Amino acid sequence: MRELFLLDPDLVFLNHGSFGACPREVIEEQQRWQLAMERNPVAFLGRQSAQLLGQARAALAVALGARGDDLVFVPNSTTGVNIVAQSFPLQPGDEVLATDLEYGACDAAWSRACARRGASYRRVEIPLPYEREAVVDRLMAAVGPRTRLIYASHMTSTTALILPVAEICTAARERGIATLVDGAHAPGQIDVDLDAIGADFYVGNCHKWLCAPKGSGFLHARPEQQAMLDATVISWGYAEGTGGHAGFDAYLGRTVFERRMQWQGTRDISPWLAVPAALRFQERLDWPRVRRQCHELAAHALEVLTRRHGQMPVAHDGDWAQMVAIPVPSQNAEAFRARLHEESRIEIPVTTHGGRVFVRLSVQGYNRPEDIEHLLAAPALQ
Repeated sequence: MRELFLLDPDLVFLNHGSFGACPREVIEEQQRWQLAMERNPVAFLGRQSAQLLGQARAALAVALGARGDDLVFVPNSTTGVNIVAQSFPLQPGDEVLATDLEYGACDAAWSRACARRGASYRRVEIPLPYEREAVVDRLMAAVGPRTRLIYASHMTSTTALILPVAEICTAARERGIATLVDGAHAPGQIDVDLDAIGADFYVGNCHKWLCAPKGSGFLHARPEQQAMLDATVISWGYAEGTGGHAGFDAYLGRTVFERRMQWQGTRDISPWLAVPAALRFQERLDWPRVRRQCHELAAHALEVLTRRHGQMPVAHDGDWAQMVAIPVPSQNAEAFRARLHEESRIEIPVTTHGGRVFVRLSVQGYNRPEDIEHLLAAPALQ
């Protein structure tokens, strides 16, 4: 499958989790949309884009177990988290609860949003080794009388763990608490059924494990929560009684949610329009089979390296998917990453959590067994 992607053939690329990698045919689809836009930018952006975006959203919604009307495109998960954080009606003394495994940029978004309103952002420790069954109990035990929202990743970034988000959402709803799930790494790597998860808000990336172009993500909101959300850019969707310039249907929408989020000024919408092509690519190549093969390769690397360095895995086999955090002896993480790249031409992140150091291995369909063997033979890992 390597030839279907545009990756440098001299690079052992084991870091799909950071920014993804896009298949050649999906990039070509994006470029076709860009060329179509340039033939008549006014017609494409001003009159056709609303329908085209609606069709792309509908295709994505089918893959995610949702309705197209309940999701909108955003550039990335972080943007979606910011929309919720800046919109959610917090009062002085309120609290947002999260785990201590969350993505640092989104921690910062919530910390800032809470500080502006006199609310607090509190992170609950999830100990390692990871015990999935204990997560809900730990979070619910930390809930207080002013807890208004629980924020949790579907799959954590630094530690690559799958959190029990459906169970978290159920327990929170029983207590009248809203939920935001950060699914940056989930779509394309594990099955995602948004209706079954039941989060009030769910954000995700398409450019990571779905292999869509960079700058394609989504925000899903339950119907009763959509009216509270404000876009990060205020544009024509907020102009009462007008669609902006006459005849520009792109400024309109059938719902408040769509009107506010869809049009935020001129921008390249081709990454979103190419999402259906990424879905077709994975369907054609039997992606569930690909995901299983990737997990097996990652499990092999985990077993070899933990045994070699006298480390214990931080989670059970079913608690991670194609991306796994492999513990290694304590050292300078950035120096270690640089050495792997410089000595062995391996692109892989080295992460830290709780004073521990991990090689975060991502295995995607373009990776071969020899890529894993190259990693295991790297001098830095001996």
